[in-house]
Amino acid sequence: ILLHFLFYIYGFIIVVKVSLVYVWRADRLLLNREVMVTSAVRRFLPLLDDVAQDFCRSLRHRVETEGVGETGQRSMTLDPSPDLFRFALEGQSSCHVLYGERIGLFSSSPSEEAERFIWAVERMLATTPPLLYLPPRLLLALRAPLWTQHATAWDHIFTEARIQRGYQRLQTVVGGASDGRFLGVLGQLMEAGQLSSELIKANITELMAGGVDTFALFEMARNPGVQERVRAQVLSSWQQASGSPQKALQGAPLLKGTIKETLRLYPVGITVQRYPVRDIVLQNYHVPAGTLVQVCLYPLGRSPEVFERPERFEPSRWSLDAASGGGFRSLAFGFGSRQCVGRRIAENEMQLLLMHVSDEGFTTAKIKVKSENLKIKCH
Repeated sequence: ILLHFLFYIYGFIIVVKVSLVYVWRADRLLLNREVMVTSAVRRFLPLLDDVAQDFCRSLRHRVETEGVGETGQRSMTLDPSPDLFRFALEGQSSCHVLYGERIGLFSSSPSEEAERFIWAVERMLATTPPLLYLPPRLLLALRAPLWTQHATAWDHIFTEARIQRGYQRLQTVVGGASDGRFLGVLGQLMEAGQLSSELIKANITELMAGGVDTFALFEMARNPGVQERVRAQVLSSWQQASGSPQKALQGAPLLKGTIKETLRLYPVGITVQRYPVRDIVLQNYHVPAGTLVQVCLYPLGRSPEVFERPERFEPSRWSLDAASGGGFRSLAFGFGSRQCVGRRIAENEMQLLLMHVSDEGFTTAKIKVKSENLKIKCH
């Protein structure tokens, strides 16, 4: 496998192949130990769980103070996207998992530093899609505002003061003894001492900017029967888990199915891309080595040739999929050695959110205003 750097010049793609496969793969395997394997998940799961519980407490307080209706049965209508965005940053990107500390986004008055970081990530995400289809060098030559905004956002993310401060703080801690405490992903990588500081910072920055949005609450609101089945399974599992979030998730497979089903219908990534290293034949088409091959996730997830009744939101289909060995149809995070490095953080973050939303007694219902909003009821 070759590492490809793509440069777009007036619509033509020049592919420069650099043989860095062995170095890249060795570094990626070291990183996987801290974010992908089961032992790593066990270390950071309690931190994600703390954030998910705090989010639900914050949401409950908001419904009880700003909602309408009788005490204990209050409800309110809101667009949950801004709150979920902050939840994603607070959980994985605020560095509770990455640095072992919180950024305070659930506070009524977040710090100026936190607000600037939120702005930078929002601008980076908003300006990314158009740049996928426009030649960056042309935009750079024209000094296009879109490119300037995108570059400015990334500059702020890369120079985020929290990264530097966290790195300096952990250098002191790692220099002594961690006493077996989980120092966050950054601390673990520093303690291992097998990756360069620049490579560590680059990967941490990428994880910070990689929050995942979800339409799960929206689909559960549209499908109250699914919502009740998920809630019943969560309540049963939580009662038997003795306070362990890992056991609770294992006992509620519908949570994972809900996330997979959501990403089937609303994939965050547009495509999965690969360059074959040798000539291959796909559905009777000859594909030469080095040709860009893309799997388009949106039509894949809604194709009746791949999924039975694809228009239905049915999380239980993934339990049957696992039993039949058909799980490879889920490609939202890619696959193989180059799959999304933040996959386990994102999957567990979303599952814990849904678990505590269900366990805390929230119900959601879709209503029609000027746009699709959710009615959140707390009981």
